[in-house]
Amino acid sequence: MQVEPSSSDSPALEGPNIPVHVAFIMDGNGRWAQKQGLPRIVGHEYGVQCIQNVLETLEPMGVKFVTLYAFSTENWGRPQEEVDGIMDVFSEAVANQTAALHEKNVRIVHVGKTENLHPDLRNAVVEAQRLTADNTGITMNVAFDYGGRAEILEAVRRIIKDGVDPDTIDEELFSRYLFTSHCPDPDLIIRTGGEQRISNFLLWQSAYSELYHTPTLWPDLDATELKQVVETFGSRRRRYGALNPEDQYPEDRSSEPQT
Repeated sequence: MQVEPSSSDSPALEGPNIPVHVAFIMDGNGRWAQKQGLPRIVGHEYGVQCIQNVLETLEPMGVKFVTLYAFSTENWGRPQEEVDGIMDVFSEAVANQTAALHEKNVRIVHVGKTENLHPDLRNAVVEAQRLTADNTGITMNVAFDYGGRAEILEAVRRIIKDGVDPDTIDEELFSRYLFTSHCPDPDLIIRTGGEQRISNFLLWQSAYSELYHTPTLWPDLDATELKQVVETFGSRRRRYGALNPEDQYPEDRSSEPQT
């Protein structure tokens, strides 16, 4: 099943109102397939093919990094037949799409563990990263066999192994030990499929990310909705726990009725 990429005529809107890093919890592939009367694995196949459309929509808008939550550490608990099918889908996708992404100057980075992956998939991921390492276009982080808690624990282990002086550990140093050390924290996290939780995704990095939850299933997320989400992000006021002077009420308004 092949998906024709959608064209994007959005101008480059780089600036403070455009998210530099957009992350996706790609939920709803299986449900999408079931609604079509198809096996769940077909939904995963379709979902993978939709990724290039997402990149082609976001890059012209000025987005520099995209992170895709493709397979979590908890997903190993799904039925073995589905897990095996997902592994096959991603192995085929890496093999078939890496060259096209490379031609489009996309940099591919794996975010997560590799030791549990099938050797063929692990080797394909390594080769995709090697081939695209010097590309200067949008960076696509693929979070495969990824879990936020596992990532934090791994960072702690590496810090201890490196003999880092505890008094020197701050947020900046800790961030350098995460899988995402090569990119800024996500400005915007989009979850498809209707669920309202973060599901162990980028727990450290998402401390001040803006969140957008949509009932739209991942394969149905089109360029129109995606552009609307990014444009809506531009109207949000990100305070990072502080209070901007213009947000404070004058003292003499404390007794006025609130509307």
